[in-house]
Amino acid sequence: MRAVTVTPGVADSLGLDENYPEPAAEEGAVLVEAVAVGICGTDHEIIAGHYGEAPPGERRLVIGHESLGRVLEDPTGALQPGDLVAGIVRHPDPVPCTNCAVGEWDMCRNGRYTEHGIKALPGFARERWRVPPTFAVRLDPALSDVGVLLEPTSVVAKAWDHIERIGHRAEWQPQSVLVTGAGPIGLLAALLASQRGLSVHVLDLATDGPKPELVRALGATYHSQPVNDLDFEPDVVVECTGAPKVVLDVMCKAAPTGIVCLAGVSSGGRTIDFDAGALNRALVLENNVVFGSVNANRRHWDLAAEALAQADRHWLSTLISRRLPVSRYQEAYQPGPDDIKVVLDFAV
Repeated sequence: MRAVTVTPGVADSLGLDENYPEPAAEEGAVLVEAVAVGICGTDHEIIAGHYGEAPPGERRLVIGHESLGRVLEDPTGALQPGDLVAGIVRHPDPVPCTNCAVGEWDMCRNGRYTEHGIKALPGFARERWRVPPTFAVRLDPALSDVGVLLEPTSVVAKAWDHIERIGHRAEWQPQSVLVTGAGPIGLLAALLASQRGLSVHVLDLATDGPKPELVRALGATYHSQPVNDLDFEPDVVVECTGAPKVVLDVMCKAAPTGIVCLAGVSSGGRTIDFDAGALNRALVLENNVVFGSVNANRRHWDLAAEALAQADRHWLSTLISRRLPVSRYQEAYQPGPDDIKVVLDFAV
């Protein structure tokens, strides 16, 4: 069968293997036929050789962690043939740590977790894949064109879950949220904010292209000026750019008792002259919280499936800027200037 693979740590080693072996039974009872795979910045970094880890004893890694497929068989009976599913990316470590032991593998403490298409597990960019039943998330059949968005939605579902947990440390009645960055994660974070009835603001550098209209279609307000020029203090910030200056600016911009969730990953290596003492004073005296969030556990994947089922299908489909067949995989993995989400289509 066909699979898109890389040699981890070797830049530009992306290739299409026409004779990749069928998934081993040990990978899980549920056999799935791939429908689509989403492409994100993590894939680009793996292709660039920055990180990635092949399964034990193997040289190549099948990439792809944003999946959508249809069940071919599940001898356990948990799923039925034809069910639309996505595969959960992260699996708990084998020790396990205290969090992995209770299903909170997104909060793994010892780093021995594995991840499909990223770390020591083959990814979903192959024609057929397997997972255990508890790692296959059933989607509404109506999501067949957009269900590939489930993985990034699970990331922001986890972010909102933790925001709300922190918020309830006291009487909490948030009114406004600022999302910085209007890529897939930022737009989906704004979607979940709008579903919560909040006044949503999205800030991004783009002034044309699809992003401003996608934000407005949610009933949200689009901004392209610097954070410090905004004329309000948000109760919640979901920071999705990872840009160091933006990260620091939103920490200072949040309202008293505000919550700042850092969902973007910075590249590092850049120094900014910044008054850390003033930031510390503001965080302490205003009882503000800043925390990082990445990945998701099964609870968050289920919440994400519910959020997508409630969302406008046309709006979701507009997030997908390009769909390309597997035969054009090289083109699919080349970022385009107006891309939001690119999808590799296994169904054609």
